Amino acid sequence: MALQKTEKIWHNGKLIRWEDANIHVMSHVVHYGSSVFEGIRCYTPSSGPAIFRAEEHIQRLLDSAKIYRMDVAFTRDELIAAMVELIKANGVWPCYLRPILFRGYGDAGVSPNNCPVEAYIVNYPWGKYLTQDDSGVDVCVSSWTRIAPNTLPALAKSGANYMNSQLIRMEAMANGYVEGIALDTHGYVSEGSGENIFLVRNGQLQTAPLGNSVLPGITRDSVLKLARDVGIPVVEAGIPREMLYIADEVFFTGTAAEITPIRSVDRISVGDGSVGPITRKLQREFFAIVRGEKPDRFKWLTQVPVSSKQPVGV
Repeated sequence: MALQKTEKIWHNGKLIRWEDANIHVMSHVVHYGSSVFEGIRCYTPSSGPAIFRAEEHIQRLLDSAKIYRMDVAFTRDELIAAMVELIKANGVWPCYLRPILFRGYGDAGVSPNNCPVEAYIVNYPWGKYLTQDDSGVDVCVSSWTRIAPNTLPALAKSGANYMNSQLIRMEAMANGYVEGIALDTHGYVSEGSGENIFLVRNGQLQTAPLGNSVLPGITRDSVLKLARDVGIPVVEAGIPREMLYIADEVFFTGTAAEITPIRSVDRISVGDGSVGPITRKLQREFFAIVRGEKPDRFKWLTQVPVSSKQPVGV
């Protein structure tokens, strides 16, 4: 989906014009990928715009920064308040939020110690990801292995990690698939280029543990909570590749993907090729909460106080 600009961007505590959000070509992040970021959705229940799991997303951002020894000048509450301020200023919702911390202009060379940490938050309209309907997507197992433990930390959502993701996604698309699934260094299922993965076998929901080079996804965690809440048995354990072929249901989760059914893997149909009952049940529960059709029983939504409750995004 093409990027749609908005009026303001939050930068280091101030709102600036979209056009003024520039960095120098010698910024450390340009040369060495020294950034951590988040992707967050703001939904539109009848009560007005609401950010999905703002605290958990910003905590993960700060955790990622800590792993990479980036000193952040703002607290979690301050960054959440900045997201609320930005949505109100731009008047755009539903929307996607992109908080990002990166090493800016300073010393040349690999060491980032004398490069300042810049903080930006952007929001813009954004719709569905991977598919425009609900019939499911066709994916493949990638030839690219997911980043190995003790190389790049998979628990950090860093820009550098997504070079690996780009290779996974580009290869899949070049071969006629929507997305790729990467295996870890031991050959177990890890995740997609930007999504966690779940499968259902004999009524049991399975997903890879974080030790399989898996990002601790916020939507992944939400699905685990939902499943346990509605009585679906859950197992976090290593998943052999071939389980993808004999699973009854497979689906992606992520901020962008939300809950996206997978129709086939390596051109082998998942189940009968239609969306399975557990996938559908979890989708309905998830969207009922974020759209305000059911009570926010997990306290996932941070309301954005606005004068108009009419959605103005896409």
